[in-house]
Formats: sequence, structure tokens, C-alpha cells
Amino acid sequence: MPLLFGVVLLDMIGFGIVIPILPFLSPTLGADKLDIAMIIASYAVCAGLCGPFWGRLSDRIGRKPVIMICMTGAAACYGLLAMASELWMIYAARAGAGLMAGNLGVASAMMADLTGSGDRARGMGLIGAAFGLGLVLGPVIGGLLSADGSFLIPCLFAGGMSLLAVAAAAFFLRESLPPKHRAEQRAERDAAPAESTWALLGRTRSRLLLIQFVLHTSSVSAFTYLFPLWVGDLLAWGPHEVGVVFGIQGAIMATSQGLLMGPLVRIAGEIPLLRVCVGLFLAGLGIAAAANGMVGMLASVFVGLTGATLCMPVLQSLTSRRTPAALRGRMMGAAASASAWGRVLGPLLAGLLLTHFGYRTAWLCFAVVVAVYFSWALVQPREADHPHPV
Repeated sequence: MPLLFGVVLLDMIGFGIVIPILPFLSPTLGADKLDIAMIIASYAVCAGLCGPFWGRLSDRIGRKPVIMICMTGAAACYGLLAMASELWMIYAARAGAGLMAGNLGVASAMMADLTGSGDRARGMGLIGAAFGLGLVLGPVIGGLLSADGSFLIPCLFAGGMSLLAVAAAAFFLRESLPPKHRAEQRAERDAAPAESTWALLGRTRSRLLLIQFVLHTSSVSAFTYLFPLWVGDLLAWGPHEVGVVFGIQGAIMATSQGLLMGPLVRIAGEIPLLRVCVGLFLAGLGIAAAANGMVGMLASVFVGLTGATLCMPVLQSLTSRRTPAALRGRMMGAAASASAWGRVLGPLLAGLLLTHFGYRTAWLCFAVVVAVYFSWALVQPREADHPHPV
């Protein structure tokens, strides 16, 4: 698990470097606010289309080679972003990165391979902690490297982080699904009747669960899209200040997921913890809608995103434990795809709301989305913490 944590961390540092600079890089090539939303969405559309493919491929050839392929492709796309001299190149770079964005779904499947049902939420929390630390170091590095207004160095550095992650995976990461297990699981899949992913979701009682991935990630990605523009317009902040805020939030995310997830699940159970965390996310959006100064604006991101970060490991744990081992990569790929489609809808809807109605309406609309998510969590029985084996 520590090696998987390290590989994901290196890759997420590269991803995190791009977050605070993308809203500022694009306008230099003629993009408006809706273009920025569409650039973010192009990544997510491609990730949504390819997520199930990478998951199925990892069930067949193993988790490690798929992770390495995806990170190599991501490095190439960061290189294209570094060389972007026209707006279409930014679109192409982000769309290409989306096509190669199978890492988190496959890494989650690998973590599920390595953990039992009792400590799976903690394992998923470690994946989330790696993501969080990437958001600590990545935005800070991106902000510092772009302090002179140049975006070439941050993008090249991001590509270097992905290549370093490839090297770390090649030399140190052990395959969690060796050939013997793949052969056994292939025989199990071949013996079972063929079924679509939609049918699999129905059989494992996961259709509504995957909808929550869409609601969750659409709201989180809308938050991370709106916040840099919000503080830029109202506080005249640039990529450096935004990078610092996201870096602090990433530290909170990494600490809560890496150190607190296991104890919190043992004390409260997954479903009660999910309810509290979605409630915090909803409160953060409410604070954003009411904020009229820096204190409220910062409170919204720290309260809202802290709650949001603890939700995802619980959703991933519930999904993996409802899935037969032979289909785990496929199911986690479907969950990653659902998350990616949320990242399509969130920035696009946020961009449209911002363009036509302003920030307050955008925040309120996503508070309604999270309220629906919260309602689903409230009606889940405690038995959902321990679904029957499939």
C-alpha cells in the first residue's frame, strides 16, 4: 500500500500543478470563462468515455501495466500543454490527458485487491490522501513556478512528475493481480453469463450509488472551477494566491483521509460518516452563497471541500465491496467514469450559470445538487455499511 500511495502521489503532483494555472493560462490565448469551463469539461468527457475501458483492461492484463500506460500518456499531454501557442492546443492537451486518465480507477481497484472489507475504506482513504498531498504540493509548485507569468516551466514540471511516477511504478510497484489470479478470474468471468455494465450495476445494487459519484464530482469540480474565478474577480487574486489556498486545503484533505479515515469509519460506520461529510459539503456551498468578503470565501472552501474529501473513500469502499473480485476493475472503472461525467457537467453548468446569472446563483444551484446527494445519504440504512457478498 505505501508504494501505491507513492506512485499515485507523484502522478497527482503533476495533476495538481495544472489546477491553479489553467484558468489563467487559457485567457492568454483568447479563452473566455465559458471556454475555460469547456476545456475542463473536455478532459472529463474523455475520461468518462475511457474509464470503463481502462478498468476492463486492468482485469485482463493486470493493474500495474495499465497504470504505467496512463501515466506515460499524461506526461506527453503535459508536454503538449507546455508548447501550446493556440487555444486548440490546450483543448487537445486536456482531451488527450482525459483519454489517459485511467489511473485513479485502476489504483482504486489495486487498493481493493490489497485490502480486506474491514480496512477498505482506510485503503481508499490512502488513495485520497495521495490525491490530497498532490493538491498540497502541486498547486504550490505550480503557483511558485508561474510567479513570473510563464506557464512553460510548470507544465514541463508536471510532465516530469508523471514520468517519475512511471519509473517508480516500473521498479517498485508490485502487481496486485498476478497471472494466476487473472487466469482464475478470467475463468470465472467466462463461466458467468455475459452482461452489460448497466446489468452488473443492477445486480450489485449500485446504480443509485454511481449516481452519487456524478452528483459528488460535479459539485466538487464546479467548486474548484468557480473558486479561482470568484476570488480573482472579487479579491484580485492570481494563481499564486489560489495555489496557496488549494495547497492548504490539500493538506487538510491528506491529513483527514490518510490519518482520520480509518478511525472515523471504525467509530461511526461508513454511512453515518458519509452523512456528516455531505452535510459539511452542503454547509460550505451555503457559506459561499452568502459570503461577501474574504473570510466567508475562505471558510466556504475549507468547510465544503473538507467534507467533500471524506465522502469519496466511503463511496469507493461501498462500490468495491458490492462487486465480485473478478469484475472489480470493471466496476471501479465505471465509478471513475461516473466521476468523470460529473466533472463534465459541473464546470459546464457552473460556467453557464456564472455567465448568465453570477456567482451567488451558481453557488445556490450546486447547493441544491448536494442537497439531493445529502437526501440519498440520509435514507441509506446502516446495513449498507456491510452489503451482502455478491
